[in-house]
Amino acid sequence: MAKSLVLLTVLTTCLALATAQWSPATATFYGGVDGSGTMGGACGYGNLYNSGYGVYNAALSTALFNDGASCGQCYTIMCDPSRLGGQWCKPGNTITVTATNFCPPNYALPSDNGGWCNPPRQHFDMSQPAWEHIGVYQGGIIPVQYQRVKCSRTGGVRFVINGCNYFELVNIQNLAGSGSVGAAWIKGTNTGWMQMSRNWGANWQSNAALVGQGLSFAITTTGGQYIQFMDVAPAWWQFGQSFTINQNFQY
Repeated sequence: MAKSLVLLTVLTTCLALATAQWSPATATFYGGVDGSGTMGGACGYGNLYNSGYGVYNAALSTALFNDGASCGQCYTIMCDPSRLGGQWCKPGNTITVTATNFCPPNYALPSDNGGWCNPPRQHFDMSQPAWEHIGVYQGGIIPVQYQRVKCSRTGGVRFVINGCNYFELVNIQNLAGSGSVGAAWIKGTNTGWMQMSRNWGANWQSNAALVGQGLSFAITTTGGQYIQFMDVAPAWWQFGQSFTINQNFQY
């Protein structure tokens, strides 16, 4: 199951996260003063409190979203008072957010005047509560510096199972460490391990008839850590149910 690839990527990714440099971007906000409008989103997490992410979240521009591969990753963001718009900064403050949504491009507007999420811009459309930690409300958009950081989570990895009799669509949530799924496998009681493919966001699919079988999962994070989650769902599981197992990632 590509264990050699796991071993090769672990050191590289951990070193990259440990030595991450600040990169320039911009940030706006959405979702209301309580962040309720950020629930759901293009990663498929649904209620962000139930899935472990809460209100400190952000929608990423195309350049950062990476077709959903960035779902669940964590970023520490601070306002940059040295750049244009820096008068709206709250200097010295930082906030850590989770990527839970996609900020779509708006090609009807120029990228420097409303088309903030147009490629190749690196942009965070943050929940309002998170954004107001680092910016003054009246500014609307601020220059920021960001870096990807290790995610801290409460509890274990969560699997939400949807689909139909011959198709499992599994949303994988609440990953600590690197925060995002690099590869996933599924195993029924009567099968071997079968590799899954990303469908959209944090949803991974299997085209197997596994109804009536207990389910196990295996994940390699984008940080390179591999864990098998055995006996996650009993044989009587149904579509729409979620299961949390008392294991999580370090990187």
